Amino acid sequence: MNDNLQHGYEKIERYNSQTTEQLASHYREILKLLGEDPQREGLLKTPERVAKAMEFFTHGYDTNPAEILRSAMFKEDYKQMVIVKDIEIYSLCEHHMVPFFGKAHVAYIPNGTIVGLSKIPRVVDCFARRLQVQERMTREILTCIHNTLNPLGVAVVIEARHLCMSMRGVQKQNSITTTSDFIGAFKKDEKTRAEFLRLIGVNLV
Repeated sequence: MNDNLQHGYEKIERYNSQTTEQLASHYREILKLLGEDPQREGLLKTPERVAKAMEFFTHGYDTNPAEILRSAMFKEDYKQMVIVKDIEIYSLCEHHMVPFFGKAHVAYIPNGTIVGLSKIPRVVDCFARRLQVQERMTREILTCIHNTLNPLGVAVVIEARHLCMSMRGVQKQNSITTTSDFIGAFKKDEKTRAEFLRLIGVNLV
């Protein structure tokens, strides 16, 4: 039996063999440049492992976030706030290609159309699994939901820790970066925005 299935889940990863080998060949050269021996036992399979890891970390390039939303849109006369909060995010900083991670909070107010709740985290993951900066990712999530669902408003807040700040550079271990973006009712109506921030437990003041 597949070991993954024995543990109660099915892990599905798809890789392009040509891309994997090309990436692996470059990582072998990187190991040499760093003073390592890619032929020693502990590193023999490292280039291929890293290549596959990078393909997985950046699989968002192969996904259309608008199509994710369009696959589960439903007509519904509901005009109250819908919030999906504490969505885990894992991304790579495009400046140093080291991880930043945290959580995203997303809300929208429907305008005759709702979307399957699982699609919101999938959209977040689609943008996170690319080389990113947190500020742009916040805006991309908001814009995608706004343009696809045409809601009365969208709000996105992301809180994340950046290893480029804790492992190198200023080496501050406990700093958290918060970014936010609002459109429609969340931007125009202070009470609506304040209610969203209260419900997700974030203070932007």
